[in-house]
Order: sequence, then structure tokens, then C-alpha cells
Amino acid sequence: MTIIGWIQIVLFCVVVVALVKPLGWYMTRVFNGERTLLSPVLRPVEAALYWVGGVDEKREQHWLVYTVAMLLFHVGGFLVLYALLRLQAMLPLNPAEQSAVAEDLSFNTAVSFITNTNWQNYGGESTLSYLVQMLGLTHQNFLSAATGIVLAVALIRGFARASARTVGNFWVDVTRCTLYILLPICVVYALFLVWQGIPQTLGPYVEATTLEGAKQTIAVGPVASQIAIKMLGTNGGGFFNANAAHPFENPTALSNFVEMISIFALGAALTNVFGRMVGNERQGWAILAVMGVLFLVGVTVTYWAEASGNDAFTALGLTGGNMEGKEVRFGIVASSLFAVVTTAASCGAVNAMHDSFTALGGMIPLINIQLGEVIIGGVGAGMYGMLLFVVLAIFVAGLMVGRTPEYVGKKIEAKEVKMAMLAILILPLMYLGWTAVAVVIPSAVASMANPGPHGFTEVLYAYTSQTGNNGSAFAGLTGNTLFYNVTGAIAMLVGRFWMIIPAMAMAGSLAAKKSVPASAGTFPTTGGLFVGLVVGVIVIVGGLTFFPALALGPIVEHLAMRANTLF
Repeated sequence: MTIIGWIQIVLFCVVVVALVKPLGWYMTRVFNGERTLLSPVLRPVEAALYWVGGVDEKREQHWLVYTVAMLLFHVGGFLVLYALLRLQAMLPLNPAEQSAVAEDLSFNTAVSFITNTNWQNYGGESTLSYLVQMLGLTHQNFLSAATGIVLAVALIRGFARASARTVGNFWVDVTRCTLYILLPICVVYALFLVWQGIPQTLGPYVEATTLEGAKQTIAVGPVASQIAIKMLGTNGGGFFNANAAHPFENPTALSNFVEMISIFALGAALTNVFGRMVGNERQGWAILAVMGVLFLVGVTVTYWAEASGNDAFTALGLTGGNMEGKEVRFGIVASSLFAVVTTAASCGAVNAMHDSFTALGGMIPLINIQLGEVIIGGVGAGMYGMLLFVVLAIFVAGLMVGRTPEYVGKKIEAKEVKMAMLAILILPLMYLGWTAVAVVIPSAVASMANPGPHGFTEVLYAYTSQTGNNGSAFAGLTGNTLFYNVTGAIAMLVGRFWMIIPAMAMAGSLAAKKSVPASAGTFPTTGGLFVGLVVGVIVIVGGLTFFPALALGPIVEHLAMRANTLF
């Protein structure tokens, strides 16, 4: 650990915090239907889209109608993407002549991208055509990211409104999010990435001759446009198999820094949207403080573990930290920071091999996902996930003081607590349940490249990542099999939508409640005590649901490494 390393981490945090307020202000105006700087250009386009789609933008929806519209939207997205994958060989813009994708892999991939998971049991440059990358994957990157954001806004409206039956209009919200937020930022962002050296072309793969005279095929394509929304929308799916470690996805230290910033930008700004919509920005800063505490603890542990290196190598005189699986152009600190950022934010993009991290260094990304990815989280998903834990924390505080729990003027009653627990508990059921099945089925065990605790962790990480809609992998596991493709897709669907439906039910329940004015007995929710309480609830609830499985992998592996060093 060095001063330069900590300066990089502090600079990252400062830039993210500096973006929270301006982005939060802009996003609030967009979702409130207020005029923005882009309105003169985009308002006619927005109105035309409503006319074509037959949408009445002034008509809002009950939470159940809003949710059904969202589900049908995703069914349509799945069918389109699945068809593109299966018909790939017959479609244009396929210069490498990629064949049709197998049924089970197409199923897994289509589910992966509509759920904002972007889990990839394939290598992008060796499997998919330009058309599928653009019309299929990049298209869903925009729509799945927009869906997460608008669902968070719908839940925020539940807290902000009183005696209301509606939480917004899904079609209006997703249109405004895509048109006014995601697209404008990504246009500028993609141009920046092209400047940094990322390809953006429809030309064929490049044939090159190496210094030894051998022939080499260099994959290119419409990369920059996909990487922009991949990072901003916390999608994470790489155009290339090596993801953000590939020089055509992440060529420089500057591109690496900006990509990390973009992963956190919108998710962090949603805390300010929450504060503005409920009429008290300090509420948003308190939630961001909870996220910040958990994030800084994770960064510290990971950076320390990777900078300390492998004890076995140290005993041989090989010092300087653990550089295995890391790009030299990024080094230990940027790789450690990226690993924590991408798993705290449900992005899943990687610039280093998580499988090569030390046992404790690799444990933090696993913890981040298993906590529900509420540390910033996926765009929108992290916010509504965090609000579920806030509801539990307020309930606990109410029990301790013997009063009805209240939060931002709303009474937290049995229905809200039940919905929060239903959403939270489904996650460990999926990743622990499927892990247990995978380690006893011979064909699934045969996919494990490593035995013992590390092999177990690879399987646990795979199902945790898919259930948490993260998409990163420990690798070392052959995931492109019928068993892993089907069970992984089930985990992704349940992890995404089983959490959304209770959250939306909570939004409807809260919106219908009357606002309760604060009194002398109201628990303050903008100070350090509240931040500490929410952090404690997240850690305790998370620990009770997943700690046994968590400890069985990375911690046992760490102790085994120590034992080998000592004896």
C-alpha cells in the first residue's frame, strides 16, 4: 500500500461525490417532467414516441399495472434477443461468419442481458456478430439500465407521495430515462473512448503479420458504443472475452479511471434524487454515507490483501504484492479499486482476473454481491435494494424505542417489512441453493477446474454473481454447459424480478399512506446514528443469510495458504 495508491482512491471518491448533486438535480427534473437544456431538441422526439406507441404521458399507473408493463417489456426483449442469437448466421453484419448460438447458451445470454446481469458463458469476439452485439446486446444494455433506474424512481415516489394510487407511468419513465439521460451521456462518452483508442468500426477483423511471420487475426468492431453503456448502465458485458482488461475496451489509465467513475455516477446520483423528491436532500446524503462506509471498508481490505501479496511467494523472496492476473498498465491499486467498484455497483466488468486475487482480496467482491449490491449497486437496483434495508433498519429502531417506525413521514408497518424481507431472503435461497446442487451433481462438478475451497468458491461466486445480476466471474469454471446455462438463467430471473415485485408492492403501499409529521419521538434519519444503524443491519442481515457459505470458501482457502507457508 502506497501514498500514490491512496491518492488514486481518494481522487476517485472525490469525483464521484462531486457528480452526485448536478446529476441528481438533472435526473430529478427529467423524471418530474420539467424542462431541461435538452428539451428543445428531444421533446419533439419524446412526443413522437408516445404518439407511435399510443402512450398517454399524463396518465399514471397503479403499482401493479406499472409492474406488469415492465414484465411484458422484458418478455418482448427476451424474444427479440433470443431470435437474434439463434438466427445470427442468416443475418447481415457478420464479417467473421459466426454461426448460430446454441439453444441453451442463447437462453442464458438472452436472460442475462434483459436482467442487466450480462453474464457471459462465451467469448464475444469468437461468438457474436456485429449485428447481435449492437441490435441485441447494446440495445438491451440501454433498456435494462433504464428499467432499473425507473423502478428506483417509482419506489422513491412511493416515499414522496401521500394518499396516492399511482407511482408513475412505466412507458413514460423508461422513455425519458433513455432519451434524456442514457443516450446523451453515452454519445459523448463513446467519442471519448474512441479518442482513447477503442475501435468503432463495421469493418472486418484485421489480418496482421507478427514479427515471427505468423498470421494473426485482430478482432475489432463497434466497440466504443457498447462500452459506453456497458459502464454507465452498470451492465458489464464485454465486447471481448477479456472484458475491461482488453486494450480495445480499456486502453489507458485515463480510460480506466473514467470507466470506474461512470460505473458509480448514476447510482450515486440517485441518492440525491431521493433526497430531492422527498423534500430533504440530507436524507439522500445519509444513504450515500451508508454506501460510502461499506465501500471504503471493502476497498481497504482488498487493496491491503493484494498489496501484501501471496505468503508463499513472499517466503521465496518474491515481493511487491500480488500481480498475478492483473494488467501491468493498471497495477495493484487500480485493479483492486476496479474489482470493488464493479461488484459494489452490480456492473460485472473486470480489468483483472478475480480468480487470481488473494483469498481475502477475492472475498470482498463476493461479499459486495451477497450484500445485495446495495453499495451504489446497479443503476436503480442499488437504490431500491438499499431502501429495503433502510426499511428494516427503521423497523429495528422502532422496536428499540417502542414506537411505530417512521421514515420520511411514512409509517413503516408489517406489509413493508414483509415485502423487504421477501426481497432480501430470495437472494441467498438462489445462490446457496444452486451451489449446493452443483457441488453434488457429477456433471456439474466436472466443470470445476480447481478442487477444494477455491473450486467451491468459483461455483458459489458464479451463482452469487448471476443471482445478484452482477455478471463478473471467478473463472476456473466451465459455465457453457446445459446445467449451468439453465440454472444460471433461473438464478438471474429470480434475482432480478423477485426483488423488483416486492419493492414495487412496497412503493404502492407507501404512496397510498398519509404523511405523518415529525414529532419529538421520531427517529432522526439524517445523522451518524442512522448511518451506523443501517450499516449494522446490512452487515448483520447479510451475515445471518450467507456467512456460513462465505466463510467456507475464501477464508478456508486463506487459512490453507497460511498453513502451507508455516509448515
